[in-house]
Amino acid sequence: MTLPTVWILGDQLNRTVGALADKSPADCRVLLVESHAKISSKRWHRQRLHLVLSSMAHFAAELRDEGFDVDHRQASSLETGLKAHADEFDVETVIAMEPMSWDGRAMLERLGVQTIANDQFLCHYDEFAAWVEPRKSFKMEDFYRWQRQRLDLLMDGDEPAGGAWNFDHDNREPPPKDGRSWPEITSFEHDDIDRDVLNRMSDLDVWGAEPDGTWPVTRAQAKQRLDKFIATGLAPFGPHEDAMLQEEWKLAHSTLSSSMNLGLLTPLEVAEAAEVAYREGSAPINSVEGFVRQVIGWREYVWGVYWLWMPDYRDGNQLAAQRPVPPVFLGEAETSMACVAGALRHVHDHGYAHHIQRLMVLGNLALTSGVDPWAMTEWMWASFVDGAEWVMLPNVIGMALHADGGRMATKPYASGGAYINKMSDSCKGCVFDPKKRTGEKACPFTTLYWDFLDRNAEEFAGNHRMARQLGGLRRLKDLDDVRARAREVLVALDAGKL
Repeated sequence: MTLPTVWILGDQLNRTVGALADKSPADCRVLLVESHAKISSKRWHRQRLHLVLSSMAHFAAELRDEGFDVDHRQASSLETGLKAHADEFDVETVIAMEPMSWDGRAMLERLGVQTIANDQFLCHYDEFAAWVEPRKSFKMEDFYRWQRQRLDLLMDGDEPAGGAWNFDHDNREPPPKDGRSWPEITSFEHDDIDRDVLNRMSDLDVWGAEPDGTWPVTRAQAKQRLDKFIATGLAPFGPHEDAMLQEEWKLAHSTLSSSMNLGLLTPLEVAEAAEVAYREGSAPINSVEGFVRQVIGWREYVWGVYWLWMPDYRDGNQLAAQRPVPPVFLGEAETSMACVAGALRHVHDHGYAHHIQRLMVLGNLALTSGVDPWAMTEWMWASFVDGAEWVMLPNVIGMALHADGGRMATKPYASGGAYINKMSDSCKGCVFDPKKRTGEKACPFTTLYWDFLDRNAEEFAGNHRMARQLGGLRRLKDLDDVRARAREVLVALDAGKL
């Protein structure tokens, strides 16, 4: 009898989850497909593409070492790879864990692949939909508390550890000015697999700095990164998790998201490791709670709403934004905006910028200038090592660009230069003044903030959370000058001369 094939997709690289969890080498053959169509579908960041291809190859090697018969093949597409595999090995049954994307799931259904429930998350999307169903409205905070209770994470009986569900008030400190050092991360030496992947990538149209061992490509490396973060990064993480520094690309952030998104780490082991640190007294509750919130709250909430609202959700463009992704984002121009230049330098060098740089610098500029939501989603998907459609689509369309009309965030995350001045060290040496909204030295964020409100005043008129901002707009005495300066800013942005 022909062995069934277990098909492992490129973001399911964990022996203990999915269709492979209960299999032994005698039970099945394993298939991994490297798709040329996927590789050529975007202009990927060099470190992002290397991370995925190298992680797949390392996982295939680990399975072979365990005794599995592994077919790790290159093909023009995932579908042609599966068909070639089935023809070569006379395969009748193919089993896979549910994919991470809507289109991926549709493809497996079309190809007749047997699927089992995706258990790479703590809340399956069917469970999320069941949680949502009886509610007239829902928000992440309620979901997060439900997760804490049902998973028994950071709970003291029926009460939240530390006496509160949320310690955000302790985690909004601006960047410190004492010149402190930040936790270091271990880099990993490239091996023959890494070098082979890099050699095969040499002719591809990719961008960004060369891979330097920053990102774990095996489960062993990912566990090492987790252990080091818990030991050195978790305690200082909380207070300054929203701060931004020009010369420090990660501060005390964990840099674990790419490992979780590829399956090298599970969210439960990450959250439990953080809780152990709190219980043992090596990390304070505000840092631990803030981190756990990101892992079992926000990350899982984004996963849930992606499946709840797809496929129509990716077409959202409530504010009718049509501007292309700015040339400076594409590496085709430079900018005098210090905060934008700093964030993009971090993306170029590492394929990474932490969540506030993504939301309040890159996303904020895209929102207030009117960048097309899907174009921005695809750029971030291709540019970040932790990018995936399920991650980027809700975060960009829902959170950053307010393109879903407030389904995910009840007000747009637009701000002028004042927020960036408070939470970063960028404005001090910038040619633009965050306090000015008109004139050549006006901060483009400040100008575009007021122009954004003006352009969308009718859209936001019924939103009570925007009443104060719209009231401020109505009191402006120089609105005509703001509009004129905004037109100049947008022309310069489009031309790559801002």
